[in-house]
Amino acid sequence: MPDTPATPETTPLTLPVLPLTQGVVLPGMVITLALETDEAKAAVAAAGDDGRLLLVPRIDGRHATVGTVVSVESSGALPSGVPALVVRAIDRALLGTGVAGTGDALWLTAEPVHPEVTDEARELATELRAAFRALFEELGGRRLVEVLRGLDEPDALADAAGWWPDLALERKVELLETVDVAERVAKVLGWVKEALAELALTERIRTEVNEGMEKNQREFILRQQLAAIRKELGEDDSSVDGPDAYRAKLEERNLPDDVREAVARDIDKLERSNEQSPEHGWIRTWLDTVFDVPWGERSEDRLDLADARAVLDADHEGLTEVKERILEELAVRKLRAERGLAEPDGRRHGTVLTLVGPPGVGKTSLGESIARALDRRFVRVALGGVRDEAEIRGHRRTYVGARAGRLVRALTEAGTMNPVVLLDEVDKVGNDYRGDPSAALLEVLDPAQNHTFRDHYLEVDLDLSDVIFIATANQLETIPGPLLDRMEVVTLDGYTEDEKVAIARDHLLPRQRERAGLEPHEVSVADDALRAIVAATPARPACARWSGRWPRCSARRPPAWPKRRASRWRSTSTPFGTCSVGPGSSTPTSPTGSPCPAWPPGWPSPAPAATCCSWR
Repeated sequence: MPDTPATPETTPLTLPVLPLTQGVVLPGMVITLALETDEAKAAVAAAGDDGRLLLVPRIDGRHATVGTVVSVESSGALPSGVPALVVRAIDRALLGTGVAGTGDALWLTAEPVHPEVTDEARELATELRAAFRALFEELGGRRLVEVLRGLDEPDALADAAGWWPDLALERKVELLETVDVAERVAKVLGWVKEALAELALTERIRTEVNEGMEKNQREFILRQQLAAIRKELGEDDSSVDGPDAYRAKLEERNLPDDVREAVARDIDKLERSNEQSPEHGWIRTWLDTVFDVPWGERSEDRLDLADARAVLDADHEGLTEVKERILEELAVRKLRAERGLAEPDGRRHGTVLTLVGPPGVGKTSLGESIARALDRRFVRVALGGVRDEAEIRGHRRTYVGARAGRLVRALTEAGTMNPVVLLDEVDKVGNDYRGDPSAALLEVLDPAQNHTFRDHYLEVDLDLSDVIFIATANQLETIPGPLLDRMEVVTLDGYTEDEKVAIARDHLLPRQRERAGLEPHEVSVADDALRAIVAATPARPACARWSGRWPRCSARRPPAWPKRRASRWRSTSTPFGTCSVGPGSSTPTSPTGSPCPAWPPGWPSPAPAATCCSWR
């Protein structure tokens, strides 16, 4: 008769139990067990000649629901003298009830299980074999790779995970209790993939760390070499740009407490940051900007009212209301200084004057005169067409190319914390999606708030209470109401005819004469001629429109004279050669009867018998 294949045993068995406190034995494994406990020794004694035991793992105080049927291959003792067995795992067995048996061992009924191997299990086993091979190669287990070659069945391949040293005990128990082959293979495949992903991540991190260390070491060596080269060339600037240099500046400067803390904090960041990182440059730029602000620097006000009035009168004709307002402010400061009175709230309440008038009446130049009268620094901030709120408050440090606002830059330019700041063309401030600059000016021009003005770039309090703000505008209608409420409006309606003549004689004519390269004794213009020029100018309150006509008078020469003598021609006030308007004539003529060479064609004639200029 032909041999028939052996049928796996499925008859319930009654076997002594050997509890396992460490590890899990899966079918197909051959291991050595040390008999250290009385329970183990009793189980071996009860097995007798049958030589079969039921190994049941015990974890967290409980026994598994599935055990392993093993046969004893041999027995002996370990080098330490502890008795031991060599067993071979045969089958899984579902644990049944306890029964009475021989000896002191625990006897249980167990039913061996042999589930069906499906096509799904075979497909998963193919993938698991490849994953196992990759995993064991990563772990360097060549012997484990050899074990895989003799495993053909999916269930045996899945149980080979018992040899995996990094697999947790809980997962090994879970693998033992999973009877279905496809489910068992799927679980092991998932665990292997997790391990491969973890190994890949660990390897990538290790690689990045090694590359970073190599890069840092290379950069350190190169920087040291570069520093040595610069030192040899005399270009060593490490003391200028390093954290120690900034700490030296911090000790030298008298900064407010909150500013000092912020600077010290950023110096520490600078020291910890890599010189090649963008943050290093941002911190350095911020520190340079903070140190450029003139913290604690102030100009002493000139409290002499007579000198201040003389300066204002020398620079501007008329404008009595503006001059009186400036002198009133100066008188109050002088009175408080003489009586030794402290400023209210410990800070000064700055002055905000708004000069409103048509173009050319001298609003901007008046701001310079006020600064000269008070002996303060003068800074002009042009606001015409500004639409971005960041122009006033500064940009956030997180933006690329961020910088401080115009007010911080104005203080830096002035070099003091109490300059005269001219906010030019405040009525032409716009707004769009980037914000409303006029809203930012509300805090700047409010005496109750501007002592703690915070620029978005600096992010430290800036005291603007001692700054004299002078705003200029052509009209009030375009200035927002809340902003206008913070201003003291002074209207400049223009100049009278006499004031215009005085301005032309005392200011415009000397200026144009200097631009033309002439000396004062070389040209003179009578007041009647100046009045005629004023009368001929279109009806405007400003002087800027007609100030440009003056170069024509000093640049013209008699056309009959040869060019070689042109450089000798000059105007003079000597009696002979005086041009005048004769009877029946509408334009000035020279003594020879020819038209006056210094009187431009088309200009209205002066009064009869009046002289316009003298020439020789």
